Amino acid sequence: MGTEFKSSASAVPLLESSSLSSTGTASAIQTLGNIIVSIVGTGILGLPFAFRIAGWFAGLLGVILAGIATYYCMLLLVQCRDKQASQELTPETRTYGDLGYKCMGKIGRFLTEFLIFISQCGGSVAYLVFIGQNLSSIFKWQDLNLSSIIFLLVPIEIALSWIGSLSALAPFSIFADVCNVLAMAIVVKEDVEKVLSGEFKFSDRTAITSNIGGLPFAGGMAVFCFEGFGMTLALEASMRERGRFPNLLAKAFTGITLAYVFFGFSGYMAYGDQTRDIITLNLPHNWSTIAVQIGLCLGLVFTFPIMVHPVHEIVEGKLENSEWYQKLYYDDSGNTTIVGKFGRYVSRSILIIVLAFLASFVPGFGVFASLVGSTVCALISFVLPATFHLILLGPSLHFWQKALDYCFLVGGLLFAGYGTYNAIVGV
Repeated sequence: MGTEFKSSASAVPLLESSSLSSTGTASAIQTLGNIIVSIVGTGILGLPFAFRIAGWFAGLLGVILAGIATYYCMLLLVQCRDKQASQELTPETRTYGDLGYKCMGKIGRFLTEFLIFISQCGGSVAYLVFIGQNLSSIFKWQDLNLSSIIFLLVPIEIALSWIGSLSALAPFSIFADVCNVLAMAIVVKEDVEKVLSGEFKFSDRTAITSNIGGLPFAGGMAVFCFEGFGMTLALEASMRERGRFPNLLAKAFTGITLAYVFFGFSGYMAYGDQTRDIITLNLPHNWSTIAVQIGLCLGLVFTFPIMVHPVHEIVEGKLENSEWYQKLYYDDSGNTTIVGKFGRYVSRSILIIVLAFLASFVPGFGVFASLVGSTVCALISFVLPATFHLILLGPSLHFWQKALDYCFLVGGLLFAGYGTYNAIVGV
């Protein structure tokens, strides 16, 4: 889950602070690392569950189609920005919200930023649910349920949210990614051991589910795993050789998609109908599994402030636009008052408490990730890029390009509606 606001550079450890300038400085290797960090996250640990719900063949096909569609729509955003850059009198389009404003005015900016705001909130809630489910499985003997663990984390997350510099937390983001890789390695190791032991029977695994609701459910999970649209324009602008971005993005998506397919397939093959919504919950309760789970949770505890930081900025930005808040926040010299600083701490604390409250009602990581993927992620990833592309480049597009854009527009809306219904009523 990415972000497109002021914290973009901080949210991705390798992204330089100059990434939003007109001249980027990042090399191809740095940009490749940024793309991977922006897209790959904890959602991958829910993919085996998506394969269980949809069937191994349907899950495989769904992940591939989601990867291709996401890649194509990311290129649409870059084309839209290039179109704006070709108009000399038009200020540079730096963010997704800027692009929304150029296409649809204030409504476009509001809609784009609102969806990204909801997406960031959804990602933050997913972090809390992920941590809660893993820790509750580790400390079963303490009778700590999901809600109890989440609210035990609240004081820690509030304290971390008061840290002014996100760069101090960036190493923990890399630490969490390392733990993700270790978790994937352990899962694959368990898969291989099951196959070699003779416990694995391919015939027992479903290729395509008979439950039609399982397909959009798995699709929502796949879209959630690929969501990183908020960072697209910043990543492209960060490159020293921006013309190489489409080719680099294609290579990154090919590798990520293959990794997703392999991990989802192997996880479902190993555990079949017993596959949990977070695959680490299926692992044997030994020291190596517990160490990885604790490492994952610890990394996410410290990267949660990075995920939620754009939400804080939006809320505080809206507050600062109000006259009464400006009087409280600044003194006559334009300096921040004690009351203003206290008000910022209070607003951040309230937001984290609200997110924790919402997370305590989430039935499970898989269901929630599919819901977020089916709704805001689908709208951000498919509907808005296709709409902006039609508005900005419509007259110059070939018939097949327009038809493809309309397919993404209509298909994205239908997917969002049907996927939401299935995620809510259950599959």
